[in-house]
Amino acid sequence: MASIRLQGISKSFKDSSIIRNVSLNIEDGQCTVLVGPSGCGKSTILRLICGLEDADSGDIYIGDRLVNDVPPASRGIAMVFQSYALYPHMTVFENMSFALRVRKLKKDEIQKRVEDAAKILKIDHLLQRKPKELSGGQRQRVAIGRAIVRNPYAFLFDEPLSNLDYSLRCQMRYELAKLKAQLKTTMVYVTHDQSEAMTLADKIVVMRDGVVEQEGSPLEIFNFPVNTFVAQFIGSSKMNIFPVSFVGQRENFSDFRLETGEIVSINKKLNLDKNAKYLFGIRPEDLDVVSQCADNAENSKERSANNLDGEIVLAENLGGEGFVYVNLKDGYQIMSKSKKTVMERVGEKIRLAFGYDRCYLFDEQGKTICGIDSPAVGFGAIGSRTIAAK
Repeated sequence: MASIRLQGISKSFKDSSIIRNVSLNIEDGQCTVLVGPSGCGKSTILRLICGLEDADSGDIYIGDRLVNDVPPASRGIAMVFQSYALYPHMTVFENMSFALRVRKLKKDEIQKRVEDAAKILKIDHLLQRKPKELSGGQRQRVAIGRAIVRNPYAFLFDEPLSNLDYSLRCQMRYELAKLKAQLKTTMVYVTHDQSEAMTLADKIVVMRDGVVEQEGSPLEIFNFPVNTFVAQFIGSSKMNIFPVSFVGQRENFSDFRLETGEIVSINKKLNLDKNAKYLFGIRPEDLDVVSQCADNAENSKERSANNLDGEIVLAENLGGEGFVYVNLKDGYQIMSKSKKTVMERVGEKIRLAFGYDRCYLFDEQGKTICGIDSPAVGFGAIGSRTIAAK
């Protein structure tokens, strides 16, 4: 195993800047997951680490060794690609042993490594088959096995499950989580899938436009996002964010007015500019449907929480969870997520309630001012780090 360190890495293709002065520390034995929208530079970072691309500037260390000029085959890195990249004319055994045969290892050593990896991945009964005889999940296991037999310093995974159907992807995510615990090897994993990131990561790195917006543990990133981009990107459902203006303080609360005229509150005393604009955030899972009649305020939950009235424009049931899309006044739309069957119907007038302690507040540029269980203004004590270019 080995740590991986990137210092001031930049990379451009022609006139397009893909990576901009990125620095990252990936600890020995840690699984770091890179997430972000397409084109943000996630896969390019993997290719720079393994040597398939050269950085325009900056240094890359694997362990204590500077590897800027070290060829890919000598870096001790194994990469698993999205497309599997198996040799179609070779058997599973031949695919998994190919790199070992190139290195001219002894036959007994090759046999042992391949059989051990195949048992871990539960493909030991497939060693004499060719890729065309395998399912997508089995092919991906072979690709992972080909990486395992090399005993690398680190594994790099470039969206390895994106070609699989949903059910198989969930199964393989579970298998990868077990494999991670078993191998205890440094991993860098690229994905768009929020569940993969939250399940596998010791650390999540959120990227946008070639820079790192925030890095931290999965729960740090989810609960304490540093800006609206991270807040809306991390989470299986996008955070609801809408503009507000500051009204003032009362007791231990700060009040804000939506552009629809309704008042919402945060259970923190904030000294803010009444002439400035702010953004108010609430996650869909923290929004509860408490009444099907907007004029009925008898429910105790309504009286002890923020309330918003609106009309349902879409209700979705997905088995174990449901989604309700609600239009507020003046066309603002928010979404509520429930872990139970949604009984509401399109066109119904409803009231949504959410706790004073479940709110996020951002400035007009999108930088976080405060959030759940966090101090007002800033997240310096939280433990996650922001490295976004200013």
